[in-house]
Amino acid sequence: MAVATATATLSSSSSLPFHSLHQQFPSKYFIVRPITLSLSEKIPTRTTVTQSSELTKLPIRKIPGDYGLPLIGPWKDRQDYFYNQGKEEFFRSRVQKYKSTVFKTNMPPGNFISSNPNVVVLLDGKSFPILFDVSKVEKKDLFTGTFMPSTELTGGYRVLSYLDPSEPNHEKLKKLLFFLLSSRRDYIIPQFHESYTELFETLEKEMEKNGKADLNSANDQAAFNFLAGSLYGANPGETQLGTDGPTLIGKWVLFQLHPLVTLGLPKVLDDFLLHNFRLPPALVKKDYQRLYDFFYESSTAVLNEAETFGISREEACHNLLFATCFNSFGGMKIFFPNMLKWIAKAGLELHTRLANEIRSAVKSAGGKITMLAMEKMPLMKSVVYEALRIDPPVASQYGRAKRDLMIESHDAVFEVKKGELLFGYQPFATKDPKIFDRPDEFVPDRFVGEEGEKLLKHVLWSNGPETESPTVENKQCAGKDFVVLVSRLFVTEVFLRYDTLDVDVGTSPLGAKITITSLKRA
Repeated sequence: MAVATATATLSSSSSLPFHSLHQQFPSKYFIVRPITLSLSEKIPTRTTVTQSSELTKLPIRKIPGDYGLPLIGPWKDRQDYFYNQGKEEFFRSRVQKYKSTVFKTNMPPGNFISSNPNVVVLLDGKSFPILFDVSKVEKKDLFTGTFMPSTELTGGYRVLSYLDPSEPNHEKLKKLLFFLLSSRRDYIIPQFHESYTELFETLEKEMEKNGKADLNSANDQAAFNFLAGSLYGANPGETQLGTDGPTLIGKWVLFQLHPLVTLGLPKVLDDFLLHNFRLPPALVKKDYQRLYDFFYESSTAVLNEAETFGISREEACHNLLFATCFNSFGGMKIFFPNMLKWIAKAGLELHTRLANEIRSAVKSAGGKITMLAMEKMPLMKSVVYEALRIDPPVASQYGRAKRDLMIESHDAVFEVKKGELLFGYQPFATKDPKIFDRPDEFVPDRFVGEEGEKLLKHVLWSNGPETESPTVENKQCAGKDFVVLVSRLFVTEVFLRYDTLDVDVGTSPLGAKITITSLKRA
């Protein structure tokens, strides 16, 4: 039976012109083109569904799995998730056990921090997108999942990431971020070049001295300097913040996310310290105040605009800090090392192809990196999308059912009750073998060409399909196009400067730890 379909004219995708940042971040604030909706038949209500789904003829199946005994069940699942199995095996083993990509379990942290750890897990590319449909799921206070960090860590405010689109402040605050990106669009490419040239020079000096170089710490400083310069016109090194920004952010983020990570301590100590009680926000209050003072002093124009939207300068500043430090800096901190890991592992052939394509396009653009030049780099664009597919920087998404729902996987239909919490682990959804060939492999040219571009709707890193755009009505990342742009700039800058590189890959609480072992200059 036909169902409602929606198509939109998009502000950006790899299959559409990406000629200027003005197209992505228009003046004033982000403008969404009309979405056209066509309805051919009414979708049957729940009462019309009997032995099989009237939508797809798939069998209706009771959601498998259970939550175990109170206290014991959540604790046991937490031990498996962090220590006994690890994330990937935790989900994989349950898919095998229940013969289903939809099942019930508990998500960390569980007892004492989370009031209710019970979730319905969605692990395939067909069921997962319901998490983006705000007509069916609520997003209020679910950014970090089954618990919400104290608002003392964000100045007493519930910042944009925790707001549902139905809340009045959601539209105001998202418009403010669109304004920020729009008003600073001309500074992004030159500031990125400046900040990451400094990064490369730092790495080269360290390589010369030690024979190897730590990418992560240098990338953290470059990312923060880039964000401060491009979005606020500020140089942290010339302020009281100095070079302390990344360290202060790291401590502040840890106090928010400690229930969801491990630090490699002995198991009992690690679990006790991180997953059983909240670390006191007072311990990072002074650090946060230093960050807040920097952003307040650097964002006068944006704060002035916030007041025209009806947002106080104080609330606006806390939101700018969160969007810049948690969302944008956090994304660059995690994703750039992860992306370089995959590119380095792919070897010399890919490196040579990237270098040739990138250098040719830049030469044709008069020797400068431009939006138009990057549009003529199909392999580079595909590499970025493939890295976002195989290793998304934010792995988990949540949504609470607004009403009774019927959710489809590839194999069955499941009934979810109003109020149940849905959880999706994105790396499984974006490695769905029924959607992607060789899903566990990094395929650099996967998204090249017309057929490759059709797969972009299954790239979901931004809390929505890559073929759709953020609006004030949805929860898709306000900086979606910004993140894609800076990721493209990173790959472009690397292969303008270097022919090839080798790395050693380790682990950290928030992604890959990259040690560069060789760099061959162009």
